[in-house]
Amino acid sequence: MSISKFSPTLARLATASAALLAPVVAFAQDAATTAAPAAAAAPVPDKGDTAFMFISTLLVLFMILPGLALFYGGLVRAKNMLSVLMQCTMVAAVMMLIWVIYGYSFAFGGSESAYWGGTAKMFLAGITKDSTAATFSQGVVIPEYIFAMFQMTFAAITPALIVGAFAERIKFSAVVLFCALWATFVYFPIAHMVWDANGLLFKMGALDFAGGTVVHINAGVAGLIGAIMVGKRTGFGKDMMAPHSMTLTMVGASMLWFGWFGFNAGSNLEASGGAMLATVNTFVATAAAVVSWAVVETLTRGKASMLGGASGMVAGLVAITPAAGIVGPMGAIIMGLIVSPLCYFFVSVVKNKFGYDDTADVFGVHGIGGMFGAIGTGIFASASLGGVGYAEGVTMGGQVMTQITAIAITIVWSGVGSAILYKVVDIIVGLRVPVESEREGLDLATHGEAAYHS
Repeated sequence: MSISKFSPTLARLATASAALLAPVVAFAQDAATTAAPAAAAAPVPDKGDTAFMFISTLLVLFMILPGLALFYGGLVRAKNMLSVLMQCTMVAAVMMLIWVIYGYSFAFGGSESAYWGGTAKMFLAGITKDSTAATFSQGVVIPEYIFAMFQMTFAAITPALIVGAFAERIKFSAVVLFCALWATFVYFPIAHMVWDANGLLFKMGALDFAGGTVVHINAGVAGLIGAIMVGKRTGFGKDMMAPHSMTLTMVGASMLWFGWFGFNAGSNLEASGGAMLATVNTFVATAAAVVSWAVVETLTRGKASMLGGASGMVAGLVAITPAAGIVGPMGAIIMGLIVSPLCYFFVSVVKNKFGYDDTADVFGVHGIGGMFGAIGTGIFASASLGGVGYAEGVTMGGQVMTQITAIAITIVWSGVGSAILYKVVDIIVGLRVPVESEREGLDLATHGEAAYHS
């Protein structure tokens, strides 16, 4: 049978089918056209920025362990070396766990509160490998996991900084309990207030690029309160309490400087010009502070010490932290030159005058350096001084007043909160070790081991 006889019928069926399917095809085309922009608008993390933030996160971890631990360990007596290493290690580990359980949510949980981030992201709820976090550039994102981990290292190092203020006479359990409570009621709220878009200080326009208020003033004030409430070391002012190893302190300080590039440049959240500005400033401000401290010591003591060199290094790093991606390199150098005399005055004159025993000068370097850095940020942010400039309508005077307000709020929040928490810890487990344990050394008395053997 010939198929040609069916051709007219097939043609008519094809025409009818096309007419019936036309609305369906048109709908599908419209849907595809509508969906295309939506799919294109979904931000995709940049692999270069992601790698940059991964490295920055590891650099901040390196600051804590072994950097900060060795820096503090060298500053104490040999019989307390391991106790400081263990305190830094345990505080960092506990903070990492607290951060993923509720700390990230309390700081960056998306709440509209001016003081805390809420509970929406407790246990990292809702965060997957596809979740993203915004950077400072429009449309640029990074995986939320790496943002959360980067901020976790900040939360880990900040309470560890406090350890240096009451080293050599505090109970190990008291250190861990205090730092856990302090992070919950002091650090997380201040981190939210300064760095979250809904935060109190953020909305005020306070500038803190990498943690002048959140990390250094916060920890410095808590350290001062701790040094006073825990009390002086037994034999303070009578016994020899010189650092047992300036070699290890210098190694630790150098590790801090190395890791601080992750701390400051990483706070830009992307591998762009802002990160490179922070890198340059981290180099030159620190260098200027080292030179400045050596000059001051030479003029006042006749000799420049290695302890002074390490102290100047940390002071310069602290001062430039809030300003790293905001001021220009020349402004950074000036900040480095000024911060060392200020910190030197506090650790050599003010501390002796008032008689408090801040073992590693946490307040004198981190607290005072952080306050100066926050104010200096408000000054040297000016475009006329090489900085990135102020927000529209903001003057230098206005910005400096905002910075001072942020400093005052941080001091009050940290000071009052810390005093209450030290008292709570004292009631629960007690703050100080027995005098016999202190004289024996915390390495043997608390941990049953010694750093060195004859």
